Amino acid sequence: MAEAYEPPLIEEKWQARWADQGAYQVDNDDPRPKFYVLCMYPYPSGPAHQGHVRNYTFGDFIVRHRTMQGYAVLSPMGFDSFGLPAENAALKTATHPRPFTDARIEELKGSIRRLGAMYDWRREVRSHDPEYMKWNQVIFQRFLEQGIAYRKNAPVNWCPGCQTVLANEQVLADGTCERSGDVVTKRDLEQWFFKITDYADELLDDLDNLEWPERVKTMQRNWIGRSEGAEFKLAIDGHDGLAIHVFTTRPDTSFGMTYVVLAPEHPLVVQITTPDQRAYVDDFKLRVSHASDVERQSTDNALEKRGAFTGAFATNPFTGRPVPIYIADYVLMTYGTGAIMAVPGEDQRDWDFAKAYDLPIIRTVQPPSDFDGEAYTGDGPAINSEWLDGLEVTDAKRTAIEWLEKQGIGRRTINYRLRDWLVSRQRYWGCPIPVVYCDTDGVVPVPAEQLPVLLPDDVEFRPTGESPLKSHEAFLHTACPTCGGPARRETDTMDTFVDSSWYFLRFCDPWTPQAPFTAAAVDKWMAVDQYIGGIEHAILHLMYARFYTKAFADLGIGPPELREPFKRLFTQGMIRMGGTKMSKSKGNLVAPSQYFEKVGADALRLYHLFAGPPADDVDWSDQTDEIIDGCARFLQRVWRLALPDTNVPRGEDADAIQVTRATHRLIERVSDDCDRWSYNTAVAALMEFTNLLYKQGTTDEAVDALLLLLAPMTPHVAAELWERRHPGGDIHAQRWPEADPDLAKLQSVTMVVQVNGKVRDRIEVDPGIDDAEAERLALSSPKVQEAIDGASTKKIVARPPRLVNIVV
Repeated sequence: MAEAYEPPLIEEKWQARWADQGAYQVDNDDPRPKFYVLCMYPYPSGPAHQGHVRNYTFGDFIVRHRTMQGYAVLSPMGFDSFGLPAENAALKTATHPRPFTDARIEELKGSIRRLGAMYDWRREVRSHDPEYMKWNQVIFQRFLEQGIAYRKNAPVNWCPGCQTVLANEQVLADGTCERSGDVVTKRDLEQWFFKITDYADELLDDLDNLEWPERVKTMQRNWIGRSEGAEFKLAIDGHDGLAIHVFTTRPDTSFGMTYVVLAPEHPLVVQITTPDQRAYVDDFKLRVSHASDVERQSTDNALEKRGAFTGAFATNPFTGRPVPIYIADYVLMTYGTGAIMAVPGEDQRDWDFAKAYDLPIIRTVQPPSDFDGEAYTGDGPAINSEWLDGLEVTDAKRTAIEWLEKQGIGRRTINYRLRDWLVSRQRYWGCPIPVVYCDTDGVVPVPAEQLPVLLPDDVEFRPTGESPLKSHEAFLHTACPTCGGPARRETDTMDTFVDSSWYFLRFCDPWTPQAPFTAAAVDKWMAVDQYIGGIEHAILHLMYARFYTKAFADLGIGPPELREPFKRLFTQGMIRMGGTKMSKSKGNLVAPSQYFEKVGADALRLYHLFAGPPADDVDWSDQTDEIIDGCARFLQRVWRLALPDTNVPRGEDADAIQVTRATHRLIERVSDDCDRWSYNTAVAALMEFTNLLYKQGTTDEAVDALLLLLAPMTPHVAAELWERRHPGGDIHAQRWPEADPDLAKLQSVTMVVQVNGKVRDRIEVDPGIDDAEAERLALSSPKVQEAIDGASTKKIVARPPRLVNIVV
């Protein structure tokens, strides 16, 4: 009787051996061609959940697969260990964030190792390590020296639950905080920013050269939001010297401007509001201050567009007529000039507002005769526009801009939706911003020899959520590095996305104490060949990492030729349960540990590879355990098949030849599927092939090929069976198998013949058959002739060698 397959024992054995051997550690002087595989480093919230398992299974497959293909594969791992969750946990449990975070890291590392995912742990990076904090602060100071980092007073997104400022990207579509769910409000605070807008054009243009999902690139293009148009000024009646500057992408519609809108925060509002409108305007400004930017910009027609008349008027320079000036919630001070010309005939938001406040609507573009909507945003000839009438949109735009420039009141310009990156956070558990404030010398960087500025451990976390740094006297008060007088430390910490914007570079050489990384190591490994992570990072992390890489190149921190960090990006689908994403915050996690003990890590890995296209979301349901059990049964069948003393018969003569041909077709198919991220179909092919071997008998070549193809997917059982078949052998050190094209070529294929779409016959044909021969064979089939029954043939659609459809 064959020895039983016991996954936990086998997996423990091989994981210990790989750890002892330093398997998949790679040195920077490795002569093999390089391949850098990186899964986005995780926030350590505790043991792995199924989302982690899915992500790391895909990453580990690529690491093992590329290694078998002859590459020196860099596969590091680290932890995005600063952040609000640890600080919030400290508030609840009276546990300091550092030991809390370190404990969660060890839990997650244990889960990752138990999965059999291999990383070069020598290169591990943790955001809260003093060495990493030091280089974060050095980089901040370089940004400050070059004007990339700056400080200003600005209206910011404030989360009352987290007691901190949020970047625009961290506010959800419903105006709530992505972490706490609280409604985000506005506050004016002195904040630190990075000038990511200096790189807007490059961030936009370079997307075209990236092998990224189009969906991600579209999201980044939309967030950057480049708009080409014109900026011009409108004189304000009764206010000599004051003018409203507006930006528009459609200057050709200016004859239809029937009112002007300022953002409630616009500085002109105070100056131009008439006394009789002051109370209405002030009340409206107060109400708007409680709304998020997302709410204010909503295009949902069910939401009333709110506004207030200032009592003032501006002059439309195209018509010379006065138009009323309003303030409205849907105009933001942070976009464009903070003012718009309102053309309700061609903009739905303006239309809604005009209807709500009984303002005129003038169409300036002729809609099609069958158009029965409200605002028309399409192309057409200009109407009601005097000297623009009859011109199509492109020509009308150009003519309108030329007129503005000739009049000296406007110019052609480009605007961006992208705003500078707000990096200040009013929390404790983050990297301190390395500056002090001196009454004599102002903002002074902390000298390099005093870095890193570390977080004090003896802090008191208050229920209000306010950062304990503000009340820690020893941290707060220091000496000015310039004059030696009293100074105050910055108590804000950096946005945690700063930490994740360059960690992939530190992985290249985490041992150097003189620099964040060495040029030679970065030249060796960068750019990342395959980056893997969730679609939720499309705007936040991925945009910031691209910005950092470009800034590094310009400042000489990184190689000048390295301007993009990630060559290829793959965004895996989410694991959903009950219709929502599986996550710790939602309390719907399914721990992998129960499956490790019941069926083994290999079976769970195989499920995640088999559960559907990797980019698609997966629903974890009552049927999931059945599929995992099916994967376990498949591995049991492979075990029985591949044991040296197997009782599965060997193929004889003709059967052996067919098995050999099937083996090479399998290698060809699985190799192609793996290169296309079609892991689910690759697993299906391996299952079909195993069935074939049980029916037709095995050969040594066939079983070895099966194990080699399974090795990156189910590394433990493949390694165990290979060693038993080849004593002393290491399957993961073998070359990935290559198919013999002649043996992989099909000798015949089944061609389906249809008559009027219904299958009437199946004929074995040569794979290289042409259209004419396919049609001849189809028409000569007795079954087809019977189906046609003398009817005239209207058309024959031949798709050799698989299909012929005869239409009669």
